[in-house]
Amino acid sequence: MKNQLLGIGALALIISGATNAQVANNSPSHTNSIDGPLLVVTASNTAANRLLVYDATGVLLKSIPTQGKGGVGGNAGGIAHSYDHLAVVNFGSSNVSVFNQDPEHSSFKFQQLITSISSPVSVAFGHDHLYILSTTHVESHPIKDNEVSFSPDGMASLVKADGSAAQVGVLNDQLIISEKSNAIETVNLNQHGAVSGATTLVADIPANVNAPFGLATRGDSAYVTIAHADEISLVRKGDVLTVTGSGTQHAPCWVALDGPYLFSANSPSKSISRYVVYGQNIIQDAAVATQLTGSPTDIDYNAGLAAVIDSNGTLSHVSIFKVDDDGNLTLNGVAQINGTATNGVAVVQQHTETIF
Repeated sequence: MKNQLLGIGALALIISGATNAQVANNSPSHTNSIDGPLLVVTASNTAANRLLVYDATGVLLKSIPTQGKGGVGGNAGGIAHSYDHLAVVNFGSSNVSVFNQDPEHSSFKFQQLITSISSPVSVAFGHDHLYILSTTHVESHPIKDNEVSFSPDGMASLVKADGSAAQVGVLNDQLIISEKSNAIETVNLNQHGAVSGATTLVADIPANVNAPFGLATRGDSAYVTIAHADEISLVRKGDVLTVTGSGTQHAPCWVALDGPYLFSANSPSKSISRYVVYGQNIIQDAAVATQLTGSPTDIDYNAGLAAVIDSNGTLSHVSIFKVDDDGNLTLNGVAQINGTATNGVAVVQQHTETIF
């Protein structure tokens, strides 16, 4: 047993090292900036939608209008970030707000509004593109000269397109999409990163599939929750390879991945579970890594910090946790928000300017 545990630990270190190397290799070179503090961002999701920016202890730093209308629900990835950009969905006005990082003020500057084909629910960055998942379509917008194109260079209709779209994720040469009406699907990307062709259902979806919700991606692998079946599945190259039960915790809805650890936010159980993932294995390491005040609606994890949005029916909370090398969660701060509509969360590495 000791040798087996050492083997898992070694694999976890290898995965973590490979992930860090991949991030480093894919990051653009910036000679005039350095990594600064971590920020946590969410959106009010109200009629006059606002980007809410917190420090790592939950102190509100900025409240910035998105210049759009909120109203999205039952989704993840309503906020996405890249090195220079941050995108927020405006469901009620059928557009996406794009912000630039503001190194001088540890915040963000509004840059542009991108109109989507229908009401947007989830966004993701990758391959020099912004990808927008709406209730009926997925579309790709190229990024050039630090601006997102207003016009898509590719789009595809969803398999269901019935308003149940939940999240979009980026793979090496595909996008993966979940629709809660029992669809896990992919669409190809061309050599430039644009959506190409039609969406197709992945193979070997479990017979008991019931409400795919959240997902997290790395390379060619996607970890997709099947919330109402209490399962998490590994999808690779358009095929479900592994399905793991969530044990005592019900409805793993949203997931976040970094290094060897996959964290699931379990809405009805008001908890976060920790899994170790490697190869084709998804192993539950802690059924309850921590408890939450309300039912979680999104989770993100980056550079040793995890953030969760939850609602108890009266208030929303942004709970921020430090994550150690063993995947243990220690509460670092909580922000309370008056209202239950708050949607999306991202942990963002702030970049600060250097003077030579």
